[in-house]
Amino acid sequence: MRARNPSLKTFKIIDHTGDMGIIVYGEDLKKLFFNASRAFFSLITHLNRIRSTVDHTIVLKGENLDELMVSWLGELLYLFDAKGMLFRKFDIEEVNKYGLKATVRGEPFQPERHVLKRGIKAVTYHQVKVEKKGGKWEGRIIFDL
Repeated sequence: MRARNPSLKTFKIIDHTGDMGIIVYGEDLKKLFFNASRAFFSLITHLNRIRSTVDHTIVLKGENLDELMVSWLGELLYLFDAKGMLFRKFDIEEVNKYGLKATVRGEPFQPERHVLKRGIKAVTYHQVKVEKKGGKWEGRIIFDL
């Protein structure tokens, strides 16, 4: 999924009392979750250094969009921490307040190719918010560093 209008902002990084967060934007829910994924991995490393050699399918359920966003980014963090995977392509196939299905593409972390910018310990529920504002979607997520 590519940005349709390069002038639209996709995310911004925010500082939060010793932690870090992002505010993400999207024309629809698919684009919002896509932009959150790209923002998340851009905090960890340089996206342009990640090759798309491995596909992984993710299916999640949630009670609401806030929970689903935390679960989504938490799953990506798990795949990085436990399996050493970095992702740069995110095909959000389905997303609504009850679940998400996506295929992510990337490669295993290679210290000789990938520079780690910072470590993320957890995706938190603190001040998480996914909402529609003026016809567009916006999400706020805080990470424990």
